[in-house]
Amino acid sequence: MTTPRSSGKSVMSMGLFAVAACAVCCVGPLLAVLGGIGAASVIGAIWIPALAVVAVLAASAAVWVHRRRKRTSACQTGPGPVDVGMPTRVPHGPGPDRLPQ
Repeated sequence: MTTPRSSGKSVMSMGLFAVAACAVCCVGPLLAVLGGIGAASVIGAIWIPALAVVAVLAASAAVWVHRRRKRTSACQTGPGPVDVGMPTRVPHGPGPDRLPQ
């Protein structure tokens, strides 16, 4: 039994077809990954300096509020001594003004 032999051109053309099919199949996910990396880089390039500016503004605001509160509290005096009273012991036993035993 003899098998027909394929020519070198047909094998080469099938190989080129397989390479082209693989390239068409994989180009979408590869572009998506590269696009995601690029978008993350752009966001990082914009976000990091913006985050530094926000941190400096927050620290400046905290210092300003601290100094303002310190200045206003230093100028005010209290009303004077306040009588709090001494607590008394509640006796045990029955009755409305006594603790249960």
